[in-house]
Amino acid sequence: MSKKETPANQTEKKSTFQKAAAVAKQKEAEKKNKKNNGEKVSIWKKIARFFKDMKSEAKKIVWPSKKQVVNNTVVVLVVMLLCSVVIWPLDWLLLQLFNLMF
Repeated sequence: MSKKETPANQTEKKSTFQKAAAVAKQKEAEKKNKKNNGEKVSIWKKIARFFKDMKSEAKKIVWPSKKQVVNNTVVVLVVMLLCSVVIWPLDWLLLQLFNLMF
């Protein structure tokens, strides 16, 4: 059975989301303050930040399992085979028609 949402649970969820939103806003404000304090950020810090962000984004990648890769490969090969079975006779037929005409 599913658990019913009570007003207390809803309030708890709302407050959790509100807290998360407040933290995100605070971090954004801190970033703006760092940018707006008049100091110019050096090129080396920008490059370091780029690679740091790149590393954090690379950690978010979810790689497929071996079973998924094999399954997808089989699907691609089967579709390719079916397409070739359909296109080959059409190509042959059009070639024969072209040869009859010219």
